[in-house]
Amino acid sequence: MATINKGILGGFSGKVGTVVGANWRGKDIIRSRPKVTQRLPSEKQAMQQLRFKLVITFLQPLKTIQSRYFGSSSGVRSRVNMAVSYTINEAVEVQKDVPELIYNKVLITKGDLTGFQNAVLTTQAGGVLHLDWEDNSTQGNAAPSDQVSIVCYCAELKNFEIFEGIVMRSDLMADVTLPNYCIGKTMEAYAFLNNEKQTSASTSFYLGQHQVI
Repeated sequence: MATINKGILGGFSGKVGTVVGANWRGKDIIRSRPKVTQRLPSEKQAMQQLRFKLVITFLQPLKTIQSRYFGSSSGVRSRVNMAVSYTINEAVEVQKDVPELIYNKVLITKGDLTGFQNAVLTTQAGGVLHLDWEDNSTQGNAAPSDQVSIVCYCAELKNFEIFEGIVMRSDLMADVTLPNYCIGKTMEAYAFLNNEKQTSASTSFYLGQHQVI
């Protein structure tokens, strides 16, 4: 059953006969109902579906970050869709018919804010990650007040640990403490910067794979 939102001449949501009404980005649209098919997907289609499912599941916890800081909002595609497209095309490889993520090619954010200079991550006892970088607050569009964020992912646990806005670019160092269940696990680590107004960000920097101690 469909619901008419603005009277008889307004848009509607739901199914009416062979058409479906919806609202997409503030616009009322009508599309035909998809046809039911019994045809099995080709091998190529099945692999693309697996790649898509892998990426969507992986990126879901990053949706809030990527909706703000991945690419430009201009055009018809959302930032989240751009992140999905990039990851499928650039950060997935197939090993023995199984799609796998290439973690050093994954991007958490993608933007034009000046990034880190010589950032290095080290581990310390108690689940502490220590990040150092050099001062480049006078380069390009960088500012001392730019905020630093660290993102870690554990493939074994399929879990993200996200630390947003923990220090400023001018601090030149940051420490974060992972939960106890991360100790002994291997983490993929990334960092990015965003400006104080939270309107732009750097392209994220891969900090390597680290075992938490």
